[in-house]
Amino acid sequence: MKKINILTKQVYNRIAAGEVVDRPYSAVKELIENSLDAKASEIEIYIEKGGKQLIKVVDNGSGIDRDDMRAAFLPHATSKISCAEDLDSITTLGFRGEALASISAISGTEIVSVTAGNPAYKIVCEDGKIGDVIPAALEKGTTVSVRDLFYNTPVRAKFLKSDKKEETDITGFVTRYILGNPAVSFKYFADGKCVLQSFGGGSDEAMAQVYGAKILSECIKIDAERDGIRLYGYIGNQNFFKANKSYQSVFLNGRYIVNNTIATAINNAYASYMMKRQFPFYVLNIDVPTDIVDVNVHPNKADVRFVDNKFIFGVVYKIVSSVLDGTAKAAQYVITDEKPSETNNRKCDGGLFLGLSSKNISKNKDIYSDTLLYDLNADAENETPKRIGDERNVRSDEPEQAKKDYFDPSSDLPLHEFMPKIEKSYMSVSDDTVYPDFFKNAAHPIREMPSEIARQQKFDLRSGEYKGRLFNTYLIYESGDIVYLIDQHAAHERLIYDSLMEKLAQRQVPGQMLLCPYIFETNPEETRFMSDKLRLLRSMGFGISEFGIDSFRVDEVPVDLQNINIKEFFDEILSDLDGLKDIKLEELLKDKIAMTACKHAIKGGMALSEQEISALFEMLDGNSGLKCPHGRPVCVTLSRREIEKMFKRIV
Repeated sequence: MKKINILTKQVYNRIAAGEVVDRPYSAVKELIENSLDAKASEIEIYIEKGGKQLIKVVDNGSGIDRDDMRAAFLPHATSKISCAEDLDSITTLGFRGEALASISAISGTEIVSVTAGNPAYKIVCEDGKIGDVIPAALEKGTTVSVRDLFYNTPVRAKFLKSDKKEETDITGFVTRYILGNPAVSFKYFADGKCVLQSFGGGSDEAMAQVYGAKILSECIKIDAERDGIRLYGYIGNQNFFKANKSYQSVFLNGRYIVNNTIATAINNAYASYMMKRQFPFYVLNIDVPTDIVDVNVHPNKADVRFVDNKFIFGVVYKIVSSVLDGTAKAAQYVITDEKPSETNNRKCDGGLFLGLSSKNISKNKDIYSDTLLYDLNADAENETPKRIGDERNVRSDEPEQAKKDYFDPSSDLPLHEFMPKIEKSYMSVSDDTVYPDFFKNAAHPIREMPSEIARQQKFDLRSGEYKGRLFNTYLIYESGDIVYLIDQHAAHERLIYDSLMEKLAQRQVPGQMLLCPYIFETNPEETRFMSDKLRLLRSMGFGISEFGIDSFRVDEVPVDLQNINIKEFFDEILSDLDGLKDIKLEELLKDKIAMTACKHAIKGGMALSEQEISALFEMLDGNSGLKCPHGRPVCVTLSRREIEKMFKRIV
């Protein structure tokens, strides 16, 4: 019985479409790349309902001949290559001949096109069935319309995101094409609204259109050639960083890519300037000979492979680190005026670079691999940055300084009088309002013990007797045959934290107006996320609203967090775009409350009076099983038996 089936064209085209076009942005990407390969100088993109209902790309490129219009829909039909040898020197963005065949297999696709000196023609392909070529009206170029994407593949359609999220991903790709093709004019419309527009006025204009004109003052414009590799574009200065990687764009021979070798080289160059959870900003073009790179890695062509990764790493690292470190070489790389530099006029043309090919890369491999790349301890004369060291904020452990951090500078009140004032400030909330549900379950998020265990670890205040302190940090109590050692800072920190969380769980958070509103700009991905979270942020006590296009305004913060670093708070929210859906803003706010409690709590090494010690002990109410908000124990116990075993009184 025959078991092997020969799939029909309709079936295998749908299978291929699943790899080439997995989401609406994939279709937009393929169509824009076709327009760029056709040498278009003006491109318009229209989408409706996140590209699910309509994707239309209009260009003024060279067009498609009437005799080629049917063939354009056939699998592996392309004008970009003609033989296997062409794969070794690909200079176009497309070359597989799969895009239109894949798109038309899962949608209704219409092409209207005209070539110079000829009339325009139209062809429609739906569900893989190619129609007739008929006369049409079009002045120049090509218009491709894709309707009802995935209408005949319901399984794939189920996995699509919401219209807004699909639109955001398309917007992200359009911005990359604007940045990577600054001489091309782009117009991008979503549901009839103009979202982005560039005018083909050059790289500065493209940067300003995507990120705003202010970005140029934060960047260093470079144009460098080293060992036959040309690197040009923009890198953020030594003090300009972003909260995530979505502000990083690399174009290899004009193709937008995401490549680990290049990204690691740039990150290493910035390493001595970056703090934790910061990411460099860059928009860089890299031109390399086509015979040292393989772009035929994946159907989406998003990644590439190099003949020698170490060589590419070294060149990129050397150029970027030289500019950041201000070495003598940097003067040759940095563009300081509007006049194009000498290297600005050099082009990558089919791999014709002086001094570099795949052969002489192999010949010089030892030089680049062993000295140029990984000798990161070399001195400044070799243009290499210092080794990376952890940059930490060191807290002063001097008792007097700690006391200043805790006590009100305008008051000389002792601790036992000052603590009630803190408590009172946490209670200045209306009693007739209810805080969101997530705080109701979070009043004691660190307390993991069952109530029975907590009850067993609670000791009777009346039986406890204060015996002294160790190192002005640990309070000693004796109760029966048990000795309790209490960390005064951890204990007070936990009490303040619990008080804050208790009030938040029961009442609406009061806000503190800012003297100057904080305004921050976002890219499309960040804008989508922040828009989804506005309601939750407002319930937390933040007065936040959209402020124009791709920016937000914060004019109010929770009163108990009025000293919060607002920039750091929102940078942390946006710190990992890939994991944004998993970020719990409640948890982030708890962290900030824990930091506030830590700041206000008495410090280790601070000498307390007996009144202050007594006040703290009473507030603790015998809860020896607590932990501070950071997980450290408030109290440890030693039994008389354990102590006597230490001194060998008993065995």
